[in-house]
Amino acid sequence: MTQYKFYTCDVFTDTRFGGNQLAVLPDATGLTADQMQAITAEFNYAESTFIFPPEAGGTKRVRIFNRVTEMGFAGHPNIGTAFVLAVQGELGEWDDELQVTFEEGAGPVDIQIRRLADGHVWCELKAPQQLQTSQVQPTGRIADILGLRVAQIETRHHLPQTASVGMPYMVTEVVDREALSQVNINIESLRALVSEGVRGSMYVYTRGDDDFDIYCRMISPLSNNFGDPATGSANCALAGLLTKLAPEDDGDFAWRISQGTEVGRPSILDARTEKRNGEVTGVWIAGTSVMVSEGFITV
Repeated sequence: MTQYKFYTCDVFTDTRFGGNQLAVLPDATGLTADQMQAITAEFNYAESTFIFPPEAGGTKRVRIFNRVTEMGFAGHPNIGTAFVLAVQGELGEWDDELQVTFEEGAGPVDIQIRRLADGHVWCELKAPQQLQTSQVQPTGRIADILGLRVAQIETRHHLPQTASVGMPYMVTEVVDREALSQVNINIESLRALVSEGVRGSMYVYTRGDDDFDIYCRMISPLSNNFGDPATGSANCALAGLLTKLAPEDDGDFAWRISQGTEVGRPSILDARTEKRNGEVTGVWIAGTSVMVSEGFITV
């Protein structure tokens, strides 16, 4: 049997026991996919990451697992992994800024790492793929899946639809924070949707106020995720979609996003995008992380 070092951190927060939990194994050489899946189930976080030497000129090769399968890309695992590797010296010596590239299933993920004046480490990733939208769904059907009334679905800006910049989500806007808090997934209705080839991760949001531009939830019960504290990839998808729908042909856009309140782990995510000649040319998500624990796991 072999011992593997691990670290756990909380992502998209500057406070321990907030944000989204992540386990990181900085040297997973020798582990099989089945073993990585078993380790992820043991930690029982939304995701865990496993780090390998690069194969295509990047900084590290990163494999991401959720509780049931491997993922080609995810937001908070990238932010948290970059944070852990940087603060634990796994990326070599660095002063105030560092640029890394992680090799992943969805493609290379570029991440900027920066040490802030208050001592926190801030990381920003660029989504690995161009925005893709598809699978527009009837409002009534999505309302039924979300356990809401049709009148609680906001359709003035867009209809419920799948959006992705590396990981697809069914994106739905609701009319207010009360509707957001009332979301209660109808599992059988969701299973019926998924049986037609639609992604089962439900991202629901509403427009914000003076504190945050967006309040959101991400629920993926068929992947044993009944309320994600912070979902970087989903918020990237939303930012890309909102940028596509913006009337401007050129511009730089930004949103401060609140997630995780409903599950008792408040998170703060900062998204930004770039639009040129009517096309979304870049989507980024950023935040800080804090270290929680470290140890060894024997496999």
